[in-house]
Amino acid sequence: MTRIHLPGILAMAAVVVVSNILVQHLLGQWLTWGALTYPIAFLVTDVMNRVYGPGPARQVIVAGFVVGVICSFVGTQIVGEFGPLVTVRIAIGSGLAFLCAQLIDVAIFDRLREGTWWRAPLVSTLVGSTLDTVLFFTIAFSASLSWIEPANDVSWANEVLPLLGVGPMVPLWASLAVADWMVKLSLALLALIPFRMIVRRLTARSA
Repeated sequence: MTRIHLPGILAMAAVVVVSNILVQHLLGQWLTWGALTYPIAFLVTDVMNRVYGPGPARQVIVAGFVVGVICSFVGTQIVGEFGPLVTVRIAIGSGLAFLCAQLIDVAIFDRLREGTWWRAPLVSTLVGSTLDTVLFFTIAFSASLSWIEPANDVSWANEVLPLLGVGPMVPLWASLAVADWMVKLSLALLALIPFRMIVRRLTARSA
């Protein structure tokens, strides 16, 4: 790690900490406020990858993962109205989803970096976001994985309801996952604007 990469590491750490706090607060019926901040992690990773390369981008990911583990541990020690704020399943799902999704993002971005400027960040973020959503919600809430933490009652997340209130009958966690995924896809498109601006500025400084 060099001093020039420190802003990226700090930015990733800030995103992880803020998202871990905001995920405790609901935004409507299907989302939490954390859904709006967490996708910024992909922007940070993609900027680092474009400007400094995949190596520094992976360093930033590792830093974010470590911060996330610390946040999860702290959350398991805080007991709310319905038990610990962070369960073991949520901690495992969150950490594994973050690490896998971000590393996939870096690999895809690096493969596409020579193409049109927007293709690498957009495709890598879309794939990474999809993987992140599938891994987290499945590990954290699927009834088929209840063996991970038998004492954790996830029956509320497996109540069968219409998808997003209007679609076919699915477990509640599937609606939460789809809503989260749709937000991530929308923000992936919007993030192209700051990505272009930040990369230009950093590239101009190093020129």
